[in-house]
Amino acid sequence: MAAFSDLGKFETLVDIIARLRAPEGCPWDRKQTHRSLREYVLEESYEVLQALDEEDMGKLSGELGDLLLQIVLQTQIAEENNEFKLKDVITKINTKLIQRHPHIFGDVKVKTAEEVSRNWEQIKKAERGENASVLSTVPKQMPSLAYSQEIQRRVAGVGFDWENDDGVVEKLVEEVREYQATTSPEQREEEFGDILFTLANIARRKDIDLENALRQANQKFFRRFTKMEELCRQRKLSFEKLSFERQNALWEEAKKLTE
Repeated sequence: MAAFSDLGKFETLVDIIARLRAPEGCPWDRKQTHRSLREYVLEESYEVLQALDEEDMGKLSGELGDLLLQIVLQTQIAEENNEFKLKDVITKINTKLIQRHPHIFGDVKVKTAEEVSRNWEQIKKAERGENASVLSTVPKQMPSLAYSQEIQRRVAGVGFDWENDDGVVEKLVEEVREYQATTSPEQREEEFGDILFTLANIARRKDIDLENALRQANQKFFRRFTKMEELCRQRKLSFEKLSFERQNALWEEAKKLTE
């Protein structure tokens, strides 16, 4: 620790990562590649989201540090392979921010966040090129629900959208009927996907982040079910042996206790 006098400097993190990757450094860190670190980038991103959901700022600062570690480590590997340097990463994001905010760094005038969004999409379209699809820059590795919302948001931005919510709801009813009419596992899976896709569209139109909404629902279920298990332990009951009616009664009790 004594070798690093200021642990609050970004340069110190860069130096630490470089030392870990050096010939005499850590065997585990030296072994890593861009590809081997993919799962850790994703894991750290989800831990940041969890800290945000919990509104725990102390935890958030730590998780952002873990995510920053992944960025610097990826960059260190790239420098060793003569692929790009940290300066390139910073230059590109600074350039992008300036280019996409002409109302701050240029002479474009805007009054609302909606106008900013429209300008942003036009700038991104120019960056993609005339022959590129509006969907070409949406990362296919995104979680499916988030990807669904994003591609629907993109096409809505160029006018491919329902006039009102009634049309989307009617589409949902249609998809449910098609699901009910399926006769094979393959058809059921396909039609169920269509139902989820339409729900994603409804969420988008209502400005609901579907990934976040489902994540909150999962957490709510987790709290309620673990409370049911706790009540069973307190009362020396075997949850598995309870009738469905008693399980439901316990569920209602757990709901009240966790609200």
